Amino acid sequence: MEIDGLDAIDMHVHAEISESGHTSLPDDLMAASTAHFSSAEERSPTIDRIAAYYRERRMAAVVFTVDAEHATGRPPIASEEVAEACGRHPDVLIPFGSVDPWRGAAGVATARRLAADHGVRGFKFHPSLQRFDPSDRMAYPLYEALEELGLPAVFHTGQTGIGAGLPGGGGIRLRYSNPMLLDDVAADFPDLTIVLAHPSFPWQEEALAVAVHKPSVYIDLSGWSPKYFPPILVRYADSLLKRKMLFGSDYPLLTPERWLADFAELDLKPEVQPLILKENAARLLGLPGSERG
Repeated sequence: MEIDGLDAIDMHVHAEISESGHTSLPDDLMAASTAHFSSAEERSPTIDRIAAYYRERRMAAVVFTVDAEHATGRPPIASEEVAEACGRHPDVLIPFGSVDPWRGAAGVATARRLAADHGVRGFKFHPSLQRFDPSDRMAYPLYEALEELGLPAVFHTGQTGIGAGLPGGGGIRLRYSNPMLLDDVAADFPDLTIVLAHPSFPWQEEALAVAVHKPSVYIDLSGWSPKYFPPILVRYADSLLKRKMLFGSDYPLLTPERWLADFAELDLKPEVQPLILKENAARLLGLPGSERG
């Protein structure tokens, strides 16, 4: 991957359909998220189509699915398949894995195998969908493995469009995605890079506090158009956290074009935009030509 030839690195892109046509969410949750985001684009593009989409836009993308079989009863899209498909497009795609924390020791072994044999570069968690408290000690062996492997962990934080509008929110519990739960994780695993995904409504100030306090914690700005970012988030992105904010779209739920057009309207210092759009992610991911730190 030649980062000098990229205009941006999107840290948050979903693989939602397998090559066999299997989708990662039950039909009711998939429909609710589509309605919540008013998705106009193709709802579940294949990874090959994702690659073509980002290549045309001179961007790279971190791609993942979510393993939430314990809570949903639905087998996930295999992280091995995601990694293999991304491997066909190494110029633009970076594969992340996903392991359901409820898998216990088997999950830890899977994470190690995905890193060693399939080249995944990080892992994605969705505490509300996976129905676990990220500070629960049952997940600690998995975090320990990721810390040892030097791989970042991305956690959904804040409200989610999954289950939105369904009776009882489809059984999805928002409290598991409070970013303060990850303060415990960051304290107990100081060498684990943690990314708080999304503006963390309604806990935005908590997310900012954790990111300021814990050197290993970053924030990706996916899932919201920047025109709706709360002023305090913009203020911190332009100052104290300018090297810890990451561009993310949430594609295909939100397109990078929409996000970038609104991002350009934010009142940010000129030197901050390239940090958020590419340089911070390149450093976090340890891409060639970047300096990790």
